[in-house]
Amino acid sequence: MVVVAVLSVVTQRNLFVELGLTGGGGAPSTTAPGVDDPARRAREEPLKQVALGTFNDAQDLFGRALGQSYRPAKLVLFWDQVDSACGGADAAMGPFYCPGDDRVYIDLGFFDDLGRRFGAPGDFAQAYVIAHEMGHHLQDVLGTEAKVRAAQRSDPSTKNALSVKMELQADCYAGVWGHAAAQRGLLEKGDLEEGLRAAQAVGDDTLQKAAGRAVRPESFTHGSAADRARWFRVGLEAGRLEACDTFGT
Repeated sequence: MVVVAVLSVVTQRNLFVELGLTGGGGAPSTTAPGVDDPARRAREEPLKQVALGTFNDAQDLFGRALGQSYRPAKLVLFWDQVDSACGGADAAMGPFYCPGDDRVYIDLGFFDDLGRRFGAPGDFAQAYVIAHEMGHHLQDVLGTEAKVRAAQRSDPSTKNALSVKMELQADCYAGVWGHAAAQRGLLEKGDLEEGLRAAQAVGDDTLQKAAGRAVRPESFTHGSAADRARWFRVGLEAGRLEACDTFGT
């Protein structure tokens, strides 16, 4: 699966479809676009290739790290809206992971927004988003997600602070995947910078400023631009899951 994923990125072809490998734990379940839009279909294929290649590669990395305790995730690519075990979602929600069904949900239109609205274009910026959501799956498998939710219910005043720590850890896990990809020569010049720009672009302070609102750190749920980039870099440089202890910092 990893070889096919890498070849898909290199050849710019969806070899999973061509080889009939769209079933099983690592394969995506892609919802129909909802409208017959030729322009959308033309944009869709390269976006799907990046998403699928990153997803399968991160899945292989985390699966090898955890061994038999790892539970495979699935990838759902959609446009506009989708139903999940966590409820319905639309494009405004952005990418998300649902622990109720072990699925990573990616609205392909978000990748367009990442470059156009958030100033973070490039395929590695897109890959960072996938790897971050896979980081949430890893947290679910390790039991981190359940512990955080229990702590938030026990003391609601910690809800935002714990949410930030969990998001920053997912950023760090994404960096660990980036480190492994770099070690295997899969990255091109400028890719790491694309990933760091993407991490900064989705910082809470960046988004609040873009919305014309005052920056309110106490309202953060994902972390500041600086912190998100910093923890992504920690993972990139360390290349070890153990380095991503945002809760002990």
